[in-house]
Amino acid sequence: MQMKTVSVAAVSASVGLRIHKGKTKVLKYNTNNSNPITLDGETLEGVESFMYLGNIIDEQGGSDADVKARIGKARTAFL
Repeated sequence: MQMKTVSVAAVSASVGLRIHKGKTKVLKYNTNNSNPITLDGETLEGVESFMYLGNIIDEQGGSDADVKARIGKARTAFL
């Protein structure tokens, strides 16, 4: 994953884009690898889950948290 991160950063830089290290999060999916991911000497923050396009994505690949969140939003809307 480290090599892919460096590769994406290099290709992005070649077309004038920069990766904002403060906003970038790392979610390791289905892995026991605990090595930190770094970019330009800075360690990127690792997270257990995050929201992407309205969906909760977690490190186990399950959708339980997403379904529970949607049910909660629907319940709130109808009450």
